[in-house]
Amino acid sequence: MQPNLPRRVFLTWDDVDRLIDKLVPQFNREFNGMVIITRGGLIPGGMLAEAMGITHILTAAVDFPAEMAHQKNRLMVWPEFIQFPPEDQLLGRTMLLVDDVWGSGRTITAVKNRVSAAGGFPETCVLHFNPYRTLFNTSKPDYYADVTDARVIYPWEIDRGADRVMLGEGDRL
Repeated sequence: MQPNLPRRVFLTWDDVDRLIDKLVPQFNREFNGMVIITRGGLIPGGMLAEAMGITHILTAAVDFPAEMAHQKNRLMVWPEFIQFPPEDQLLGRTMLLVDDVWGSGRTITAVKNRVSAAGGFPETCVLHFNPYRTLFNTSKPDYYADVTDARVIYPWEIDRGADRVMLGEGDRL
């Protein structure tokens, strides 16, 4: 018997364009910069930066240690910031934080808290918000294009990535 796997939705580039088009009119302010959360936020962040004329673009890379993955309290693990902008690049700036999806919400919330601690004014933005997986009952993204309960597969994830290579499904010569 197979475990209950989440429903999967495969998006096209046209779907992503439509999501970006839904986000842009939602912004009720100008942003002094953007923090793109790697890796999922790289493409939507670049698209939004271009559409909004944002040129002060920074990145944040966050990891939650894998050694805790099997433990009961694994969702309580402190994040490890692999890469994060210097405080002087955030201080006093209204920053748009961009990721692809808000699932548990841990990653973007960790980045938001660190930007706030550096004296920045963060607002969160994702393509998809999954309210059924979030760990933060009263929090949600400031901006999102769509709500879903599915595992979203973006066009840049199809037929690429470490999962496929590890399964021996990579390109063959």
